[in-house]
Amino acid sequence: MEIGIDSFAAEMAGSTGSAKNNATAMGQLLDRMQYADEVGLDVFGIGEHHRKDFLDSAPTHILAAAASRTKRIKLASAVTVLSAADPVRVFQSFATLDLISQGRAEMVVGRGSFTDAFPLFGLNLEDYDELFTEKLDLLLQLQQHEFVTWQGKFRPALRNQPVYPRPLQDTLPIWIGVGGTPASFIRAGTLGLPLMVAVIGGETHHFRPLVDLYREAGKRAGHAPEKLTVGLHSLGYVSATDEEAFEEFYPGYAAAMTKIGRERGWPPMTKARFEAQAGPSGALLVGGPEEIAKKIQRHSEALGGISRLTFQMDTAGLPHEKLMQSIELMGTKLSPLVNL
Repeated sequence: MEIGIDSFAAEMAGSTGSAKNNATAMGQLLDRMQYADEVGLDVFGIGEHHRKDFLDSAPTHILAAAASRTKRIKLASAVTVLSAADPVRVFQSFATLDLISQGRAEMVVGRGSFTDAFPLFGLNLEDYDELFTEKLDLLLQLQQHEFVTWQGKFRPALRNQPVYPRPLQDTLPIWIGVGGTPASFIRAGTLGLPLMVAVIGGETHHFRPLVDLYREAGKRAGHAPEKLTVGLHSLGYVSATDEEAFEEFYPGYAAAMTKIGRERGWPPMTKARFEAQAGPSGALLVGGPEEIAKKIQRHSEALGGISRLTFQMDTAGLPHEKLMQSIELMGTKLSPLVNL
């Protein structure tokens, strides 16, 4: 199983919420990406947001900078907000990244968990699903063909139009990032695309019926089972012991989730809810390497097998030094335990 990290390039660091200079925060992020490569992690993803507190509005720039400082780690989006982007420019950006990184670029495309990009780019939120469906169709045409003939509703048509550059990889990997919408799982399976499931709350095994929908849709569409791979994106943090991880992660996590909850009508985060989420079947992967390795294996079994697990650690606003220590534990302790 591949083990990696997803980051939203948070501009804040430290559970006290003290602001970091943005240039310093970006430099620290690149240091973490380089260190993840050095300790043997498999993938590092950068998200895309268009709001205060995050520095990832241009993720391919961050990934390209990391490509020059790394040798083997895969560099991915987490996710590319395809609904609000031009698929041609998205493809060109990641094809360029693939050339810079010598064939290590990947895309995880989705609709995003925030809607800030829609008013920013003059899009109608009522077109939420239709935009993504149409743009994904064009992106897949660009992935598969150098010359593209295509017509849609939201973008001018292409008529035998060549699109360059082409990536180094024969087929640039495109994953579908999903939350909890059944139609999204079915779409990914029908298209035969790898699936990245974002589980940020609740109990991971509750997603099994949705993953089954994905695999069944893929089977009906004639895709081989080995093509229908599943990845899991979870909030988490690895420290030396369970107790230490809980103590370090909880304050910032509670503050962040309570803040987001005010936007979405969720109740404030409590210690009891956090401990339930970090328990044996909860979605949070917070603890020492041994316990988290066991939990990842349980999650994989519950979902019928996963091929990739990515940690999202930005939520708790932990200091750079703590994140570096966690990355070291993931590469040197956790990954070997998961892949025994």
